[in-house]
Formats: sequence, C-alpha cells, structure tokens
Amino acid sequence: MTWDITGMAAVANIGANPREIFAALCAGRESRTPLKAFDPGKYRAGYAYEIDDRPGGGHMPRRATRWLTTVVRQAAGDAGLGEDLSQVPVLVGTTMREQRSLELWWRDHAEVALEDLHFGTALSEAFGASTTYTFANACSATLYALGMATDMIELGMADTVVVAGTDAATESGFGTLDRVQNDIPDALRPFDATHKGMLMGEGAAAVVVQRAGTGDGPVHARVRGVSMNCDAHHATAPDPDGITHAVQDAYRRAGVRAQDIDLVMLHGSGTPRNDATESSVLSRIFRDAGPGPRMTAIKAMTGHTLGGSGLLSLLMAVLAMKEGRVPPVLGLTDPIPEATGLGLVQGSPAAADLTIAQIDAFGFGGINAVAIVEAAR
Repeated sequence: MTWDITGMAAVANIGANPREIFAALCAGRESRTPLKAFDPGKYRAGYAYEIDDRPGGGHMPRRATRWLTTVVRQAAGDAGLGEDLSQVPVLVGTTMREQRSLELWWRDHAEVALEDLHFGTALSEAFGASTTYTFANACSATLYALGMATDMIELGMADTVVVAGTDAATESGFGTLDRVQNDIPDALRPFDATHKGMLMGEGAAAVVVQRAGTGDGPVHARVRGVSMNCDAHHATAPDPDGITHAVQDAYRRAGVRAQDIDLVMLHGSGTPRNDATESSVLSRIFRDAGPGPRMTAIKAMTGHTLGGSGLLSLLMAVLAMKEGRVPPVLGLTDPIPEATGLGLVQGSPAAADLTIAQIDAFGFGGINAVAIVEAAR
C-alpha cells in the first residue's frame, strides 16, 4: 500500500524552495548567523539558523503563518491543485504555532488578533480551506500529520490531503533551551564528538499526498508507511526502546526490512543524548543488513526547524533519491563512538543508487515518528 507525493514546497534559512535547500546542503556552506531575533546579551547561546526576512532586522509577527501559506500554495500548485482547497484537508504540524506573535504582542504591543494565532484562519482566507487541523507534536509533528493523512485517505475521508509544517524561533523556546542545555553550542554539529546541543532554525515545508494513481501530474515519490508512538519515557531524554519500536513498526507498515533501506535521514538534533541514542539504535537495527544505508542529518545546516523538521528531511530524501546523491553532515569530522560503522556521509556528497529512504523524527516526551518513502521510478 502506497500513497503518492505529487506536490512539494519548502523554505528554510538556506533556500526558498526544496531544490535551493538541497543544493545548499550538498555545497556544505556554513549557514548559522549571530542571533538577531532576540537580544543576544540575555542568553549564553549567540547563534541561530534564522530566515532573514525581517526588514531592517525589526520584529515581525505572523512569520510562521506567512511561510505556511507560501509553502501550501507552492505545493498545491506543484500538484496541479490550484488555490481552491475547500475540499482538501490541510494538516499542519508545529511545535510553537504562532507563539512568537504572542510574545511580540505582549512585549512590543504588536497588532495580533486572537484569530491570527490559529493557522486555520489564514488557510481559510487564502485557500477557502474548510477542514484544517493543527498538531503540536513537538519535533515529530509533521510526520505525525503525514501518518494521519495516509489514514484519512485509506479510510475514504479524502483522496487528497495537504500536509505542512511551520515554526518561527520563539524567545521563550530559545531561552528555555539556553537554560536547560548543559553546554552551549556555537553551531549544531550532529554526531560529531564536538557536539554540545541544539540551536534553533526556522522554516516551513509542505507536501500534497494523494491516493495512489489518482493525481493528474507526475509523482515525486511514494509514502510506503508511517509509524508513530509516544513512549513518555522522559520529558527530554530519548528512550532507545521507544525509538526501536517506532523504526520496526515503520518497516512492518511499509513491508520492508532493514536491508532494504538505502538512505536514513537522521533526526540528528546535535544533543549528546539524542545522537548517542539514535546511533545506538540504528547500529543494532542495521547490524546484519550488509553494508547498510547512507545516512545524513540536515540540521547541521538548517538548525532545528522544530515541528516542520521531519517533513523537511523527507523532502530532502525525495530529492536525494531523484538525484542519486546524499548531502554530507556539515562539520562531521570525528564521529561519536556510538556511530562507528554507520554510513554517515562526511565531507562531500555521496553518489548512490537510492530507492527507499527512512526519515526519523523524535520529540521531547518520547514523541517518535518514522516514515518510509520510496522513489518514483
């Protein structure tokens, strides 16, 4: 059982569309910048992966909503749907919703109406969308939404669903991370021995998912299966058993085995606990899977784009399969011991024949999701 991905769109700090983002990842250019959104003097961390779209560096409310409507419009256009989504459900994954706008209203008296805090308002105004849902499932939100989209299609609730995610950096979120991380990173360096923790990124992503064979245009890739669980092991520490179950359940749903996986888009948040746990789990899963898949982690260049990060990784997996190359993990020179033997791409893009990709997304509270996507040949 598969579902077609017929439309794609994304915006991040390194590009305004999926191909720009993928090209930047392959080029491996450093993309972090000194913190601009908030007063850097208040925090230990001084860098972030922000989108530079504020005129004069000033404050601007509803940025997450603007990115959301942009990527939904572009993905719908890519799929040939046009801008009338009155009959198409739109599922939005996020971590912070429009919390930054609320902060600006509270501290700087920005003009933000209550209804502006709900993504459904903008989606209704821009596209006539009447069926919208927002899922705040932490860093796994968009893969949760993707799994729910496939369920809706299989249950006969819709033939076409738009799945999107968006998040802007919030001062409350940035400040919380600044307080709770033991070390303060000056860059996000997943799986490298120098990793110190997570830094925020910003962006949005969207896909159009359709019942197999029902779309009018080309198919970018096919969703084979999505697994999700909440192990509730710990508020912040990932649980290897919960992650293992999510991966194995994704394989079961997709009808694949570990040896069938050609590419893994790692969650790779750059925190020592996540990197060690994810590496250890995958080392066990792929122990008897021959040479094993290529692996990469895009947060090294995009920062942690929070709720939209899983879907952004999925889009990069689709392009990697189309182009036959895997971007490297920026800054990875000395992998952590737990990653020994994994096919982490270092230094430059790796050429490979890629057919099936695994996308990992793990959130605080043990909210785990894993998607399996197949190339459209």
